[in-house]
Amino acid sequence: MGRAGRTLPSHQIAGLFLLAGSAVFALGITIAETLYPAYSVSHDFLADLGGGPSALVFNSSITFFGVALIAAGVFLFRAFRDLPLTVALVLAGIGAIGFGLVPATDNLAPETYRNLAIHTGFALAAYFFAALAAILAVRVVRSPFGYISVALGIVSLVALGLLGTDQYGILGRGGMERMVVWPLLLWGVAVGGSLLTIRSLDKKGVASVGTAQT
Repeated sequence: MGRAGRTLPSHQIAGLFLLAGSAVFALGITIAETLYPAYSVSHDFLADLGGGPSALVFNSSITFFGVALIAAGVFLFRAFRDLPLTVALVLAGIGAIGFGLVPATDNLAPETYRNLAIHTGFALAAYFFAALAAILAVRVVRSPFGYISVALGIVSLVALGLLGTDQYGILGRGGMERMVVWPLLLWGVAVGGSLLTIRSLDKKGVASVGTAQT
C-alpha cells in the first residue's frame, strides 16, 4: 500500500472487528426486543428473538458478531501471537454463528429437539469461550484495563453458571442471560475501541491501553 500508515496494523484491525461486532449485536438485541410482540426481558431467552418478526434482525446481528469475533481472533494472533486467546475468540465466533443459523423453537416435533440441542451447544460455546477470551485478554492488555477485562469475563462466567443451574433470582432467566451477554459486549466495545487508539505495541508486544503510542 506504499507509505507506512496507510494500512492499519493488525491489532487495530482486530479492535475494529471487536468494536463493530459487539456494537452491532448490542443494537440488534435492542431493536429485536422492540419488534417482538409482548417480549419480556426478564422471562424470555434471547433465543426467542430468533423467531417471528425479530428473527432477521437478531439472527443477522449475532451472525455478524460471530464473524467479527473470528476475524478479531485472526488479527490478534498476527499482532500478539497468543494462541489461547485466538482459539477462544474463534470458538466463541463459531458458537455465535451457530446460534444465529440454528435458531431455537418451541415446536414439539422430534426434529426440533435435535435443533434445540444443537442451538444450545452453540450458545454455550459462544458464551463460555467469549468469557474465557475476556479473561485471557489480560495476557495482551496492560493493567489496569487488564483487570477490568478479567472481571467482566468472570461476571459472565458466574452468570452462565447460575443460568445453567436455573438460579435466576429476581432477574428471571432472561435477565440472568443478559448478565452473561452484556458484560461481554461491554468488553468487546471497550477493548476494541482501546486497540484502535494504540498505534504501535510496546517492546514486549503488549497493548498499553489508554496511551496512543507512536
